[in-house]
Amino acid sequence: MGHVPAGYCTVNPFIISNAATQLSAFLQAVFGAQPVEAAHTIDTDGLVLHSELKLGDSTLMVVDRKPDWPWTPSFLQVYVADLAQTLQTAVTHGATIVTEPTPMYGELFSRFVDPWHNLWWVYQSIGMDSWEATVPEGETWDTQSPELNYIHRTLLETMPRLGQPK
Repeated sequence: MGHVPAGYCTVNPFIISNAATQLSAFLQAVFGAQPVEAAHTIDTDGLVLHSELKLGDSTLMVVDRKPDWPWTPSFLQVYVADLAQTLQTAVTHGATIVTEPTPMYGELFSRFVDPWHNLWWVYQSIGMDSWEATVPEGETWDTQSPELNYIHRTLLETMPRLGQPK
């Protein structure tokens, strides 16, 4: 798209955190995100006013929450090459897995909550048909499978527990 600057996507996530510097280090360790040093801006109060990290073809912006701003968790979807390794690294850096790896329509799917209470949907393609290709035209996908029931249940169990980090 001609109106999107080089290095950005049409939609770019903005994560507001109680600990932007630590969250950025987590993203670097877990996903291999690369900081954009030229974008790093500290406000007069010492908080991160703006920072950017490149993750694959995406740009993530991470900032510190100001004292009078509401707490807002982020909900992000990431595709990775090695789900098991990503989850192991995330747990090593303080994340909690809330949905164990589960096959779902050509992908291996998992969720984790990072130490700042953001919820990550993490996918690895396993080379099968996508869910769109598995559903005959005019029908809906099978919401009664054990896998989808588990994925749904873990989301419903996790969401009420996503309180503001202490």
